[in-house]
Amino acid sequence: MESRIDRIKKQLHSASYKLTPQREATVAVLLEHEEDHLSAEDVYLLVKEKAPEIGLATVYRTLELLTELKVVDKINFGDGVSRYDLRQEGAKHFHHHLVCIECGAVDEIQEDLLDDVEVIVEKRWNFIIKDHRLTFHGICWRCHDQEDNVGDSNA
Repeated sequence: MESRIDRIKKQLHSASYKLTPQREATVAVLLEHEEDHLSAEDVYLLVKEKAPEIGLATVYRTLELLTELKVVDKINFGDGVSRYDLRQEGAKHFHHHLVCIECGAVDEIQEDLLDDVEVIVEKRWNFIIKDHRLTFHGICWRCHDQEDNVGDSNA
């Protein structure tokens, strides 16, 4: 994790920002909870455990700065809550998500599935693509398996 923080620190420095202790605490929380798709409030509550003096406004400003610098991506799964997701190092694009409409679980797809689609869009509409996001809404494997198991026990 330290080397990842160092690389983020370099990203900040190259954009003329410092990795202040408040920013470092926020980045550490994001790294520790990389799979969790945390809201700003979630990040704030976890940061407060590490550094009680940090305020919610500071966490919001840090998350917005990290979004601007493409260290994190700000995402919304249709529930009105913005969440923050660390961008994979060296990733050309944002990764894709599977959102379960039953339990709310969010799974990630790291593989870029849209390379061919990008080529078509760029050629057909003369559109230069800088990034894309793909979110599938459906029933996750956990809920699907649970439904199958309930059906089996009723037989």
